[in-house]
Amino acid sequence: MATVDLLKDAVAAGLLSPDEGSERMATAFAARYRDELPAVTADLPAQAPPAPAAAAGWRALAAALVAQLRQEVASTRAAGVRSRRALVTAVVAVVLVAVLVSLVVHGLWDGGPGDGFRGDRR
Repeated sequence: MATVDLLKDAVAAGLLSPDEGSERMATAFAARYRDELPAVTADLPAQAPPAPAAAAGWRALAAALVAQLRQEVASTRAAGVRSRRALVTAVVAVVLVAVLVSLVVHGLWDGGPGDGFRGDRR
């Protein structure tokens, strides 16, 4: 219920005492009609709508990828070379390198950069 959430936020921000917040929440839950709810929050300041989240962008994505890879390498080192984690990490690395190499070779083999990804062979 949006009114109760607003009251909880007001108590958390110190605009209402916990007792006053509880009383108002009880009043909000006891309301039978929606037009009774604005009176419960009438003296509280209006909340600004949340700002839309900005897109992360490529730099933030690359930074997250690097951080994840560093954590993975550190965890694999801590687990030891003969662990199952090291084996899985090695297999994933080999598969990723194979996919990248095949994409590059496929693009160059079909007549140059750009032509290989359209699917039209000469």
